[in-house]
Amino acid sequence: MLSPKQADKNETRMRGILTAVVSVVVASASFAQQDPQLTQYMFDRLSVNPAVAGTSGQLCATGFFRQQWSGFDGAPKTGLFNAQMPITKISSGVGLSVYFDKLGQQTSNFARLSYSFHRQIGPGTFGIGLSAGLVAHTLGNNWIARDSPTDDTAIPTNGQSDSKFDLGGGLYYTSPTFYIGISSTNLNEPDLADVSIKAVRHYWVTAGYDWAINGDKKYVLKPSTLIKSDGTSTQVDLTATFLYNNQVWLGVSYRTEDAIAPLIGYQIVTNKDKSAMLRIGYSYDVTTSQLKNYSSGSHEIMLNYCMSLIPKPDLQIYKNVRFL
Repeated sequence: MLSPKQADKNETRMRGILTAVVSVVVASASFAQQDPQLTQYMFDRLSVNPAVAGTSGQLCATGFFRQQWSGFDGAPKTGLFNAQMPITKISSGVGLSVYFDKLGQQTSNFARLSYSFHRQIGPGTFGIGLSAGLVAHTLGNNWIARDSPTDDTAIPTNGQSDSKFDLGGGLYYTSPTFYIGISSTNLNEPDLADVSIKAVRHYWVTAGYDWAINGDKKYVLKPSTLIKSDGTSTQVDLTATFLYNNQVWLGVSYRTEDAIAPLIGYQIVTNKDKSAMLRIGYSYDVTTSQLKNYSSGSHEIMLNYCMSLIPKPDLQIYKNVRFL
């Protein structure tokens, strides 16, 4: 019979083994972990579609932090930073996306520069974009296994890393009340042979609509969707948020075969001419898959700041004694 101390030690080891196994299975079977998986995706259109860069006509910076599957050993931690701005003189926009994701013994990173060429179509802007950057993966050496890790050549005993050049492309259209985009990341499917990982080509479709209820902009319903696929499996996010008085939003999101998530957020104008806005949002994923037996859910925080780069015209009134 094992002593309580030995039992606790074995339980810890078994949890470690379970975590390692699940990490490997998820990393190999889930395409979503190769690119950002965010519940508040409507605030992150740039990292998956370079055509978005600069189409808002504003200088924007957005940050995300996501703690997935809380309570699970080795659970994913994700961070993403986006920045973008228009270059009106050449009808274009540029952007930068930097991403990290840690899942068990695997750490993934990418950095992408985006360029988008713009054309005005009707009330909105159409963008054609390309991105280029670097994707990198690192496997750690702190593995827990029943047998010696040296017996399995797939497990790096001293850690291993690799990085490769990465390409992406997309199309995007946005108007004051509607947006839609289609894009692909990992177009060249970079093969990181040193860590036995191939960055699979991903396909993305994003769309959203702002509906002022009864024409009153004080009450705006904002449905949106994100569809992502690697050609063999597809995942769909459906979201509806309600924005009140251009300040507070509440919503709910559903991700197929994964989670249901309530959302809450607040936005505020930060200058007198109303050309800059600060937003903060939070979402909590309630897991609906089998992982719900081991995880208490996922937390995600979003912070966004946008400001107009085109100053409002300085209108001056002149009076003439002939026309009073």
